[in-house]
Amino acid sequence: MRKAMSKIVFFCIPAQGHTNPTLGVVRELISMGHQVWYYSYDLLKEKIESAGATFVSCDAYDTQQKLSPKDATKIGKNMAFSIKILVETTLALGDVVCGHMEQLKPDCIVADSMAVWGKAIAVKLGIPFVCSTTTFAFNKYSARIMKQSLKDMLSMVLAMPKVNRQIRRLQENGYPFKNVLDIMQSDENTHTIVYTSPEFQPCADTFSEKYAFVGPSIRPSNSHVEKKKEILVYMSMGTVNNDMLPLYNKCISAFKATDYQLILSVGSLVDIKRLGTLPENISVYSQVDQIAVLKKADVFISHCGMNSVSESLYFGVPLIMLPQPSDQGGVARRVAQLSAGIVVKKRPNAHALLHSVRELAGNPAYKNHAKALSAGFQKCAGAKGAAGKILQVCQSRNP
Repeated sequence: MRKAMSKIVFFCIPAQGHTNPTLGVVRELISMGHQVWYYSYDLLKEKIESAGATFVSCDAYDTQQKLSPKDATKIGKNMAFSIKILVETTLALGDVVCGHMEQLKPDCIVADSMAVWGKAIAVKLGIPFVCSTTTFAFNKYSARIMKQSLKDMLSMVLAMPKVNRQIRRLQENGYPFKNVLDIMQSDENTHTIVYTSPEFQPCADTFSEKYAFVGPSIRPSNSHVEKKKEILVYMSMGTVNNDMLPLYNKCISAFKATDYQLILSVGSLVDIKRLGTLPENISVYSQVDQIAVLKKADVFISHCGMNSVSESLYFGVPLIMLPQPSDQGGVARRVAQLSAGIVVKKRPNAHALLHSVRELAGNPAYKNHAKALSAGFQKCAGAKGAAGKILQVCQSRNP
């Protein structure tokens, strides 16, 4: 007897790093004959549709995209302001999406841990919910890896009256959240997909059986990268805050007189011509196929976004880490804790960069630890396991 087709709705924020891991899961669900709707943003439409989902645009309702450049920099740094933006987006989307959900009658909502509106709508309408976590899963034990400074903690305390006002706005509109943790954190009873391995997740054994650690979602790549030197160093500071011309100049200065090959990905905001004439061992691009490069690389100099770190470790490549926001600091500390990389100061000089790379390339222990984490990633259930978790939740509604 053929199993019934499920209707599944995804919600995500406008970020490549949060969307990309879900696309393999979408493809898996579609290949099994299920229907998927994906609420996201126009810049990601092509990617989402190519995975087979029905794309639904949220751009008209997203408060963050209407912010001034100055206010946009507060997101993730100012807690009260960030919660306000999340709440306003939730309220703007609420009536429209709730109406669509009542017509569609989905079997399950899958929402990114930062896409609060997805969780809020699922809770309000009583639709089975799965949290999609592209960073580390968070509880009181794993929080120790995300250490905060006294300044951060003081800012959080001072922000709470404003945050509580935003919680009341949700309550007044029928969303049953009691406090900020209800919004930002999955409890032990929430079905949660985490795109990392139990070995890399801090305190993995403290999470309930409702957490599925499925490993990173690594897309296939057939691109070819030529390795010209014994040691290939790759540097990228991600796809968002990568306008770092002074840092790229220091990196070029560090490696121009060495026997290392350097591939430098600088993003679209940097005019490559401003980096001057490059020596033959250094190549600079606005964008590269990161998977293809990491297959050949020996060292990765990274901003320490979760996706980049996962891709690096998947291919057994140790890291030199220059973390930017606080969540990247937590990822960097975990890699260093597991001896698969080295954290350097935020504004390293050329000497510090070169010294760190020589330490990493010259000590096989780092490579061995990265390979051990790679083995853990590769034995995870991956997109198939994530799809299975979602369908398990769907079936709980239609036993």
